[in-house]
Amino acid sequence: MSAQPAQPAGSSPATHVKKPGWFTVNVFNRAVAWMTRRGISVWGSRVLAVRGRKSGEWRRTPVNLLTVDGAQYLVAPRGHVQWTHNMRAAGGGQLHLGKHVQEFTAVEVGDDDKPALLRAYLKRWKAEVGVFFDGVGPDSSEQELRAIAPKHPVFRITTTGSATPAA
Repeated sequence: MSAQPAQPAGSSPATHVKKPGWFTVNVFNRAVAWMTRRGISVWGSRVLAVRGRKSGEWRRTPVNLLTVDGAQYLVAPRGHVQWTHNMRAAGGGQLHLGKHVQEFTAVEVGDDDKPALLRAYLKRWKAEVGVFFDGVGPDSSEQELRAIAPKHPVFRITTTGSATPAA
């Protein structure tokens, strides 16, 4: 078994979070969410809706829907953020694209199964999210991808019905 790289003091893979900057929060995410709510997918974008683990209220955030070998995944480039904690508690949610809502269940992918998924994610969206992966990219070694895997939750999603108009 290989040793994991040392973590900075006060940090662990399970608490890894990279907060977005002002531009991302106030311009980029809002623009992508606005277009996605109107039915325009930007490179696979969706608006994820998942119930809050404490409040039970729907929480929404733009995400990139990754498809690999016919299976669909949600990857958290910024680490263990609020939607990932809510997803673990809820076990599923909804993906919105315009007026269509796709309900799904979610199962978290183990670290050993993440490298190929992270590579595919970075191949497609590195220009958008690469900064959150500490210099690891789609051409990085298997070992480098394994080293960052604990910092980036990945969920395999399974739709539970066909897309329906939003209420």
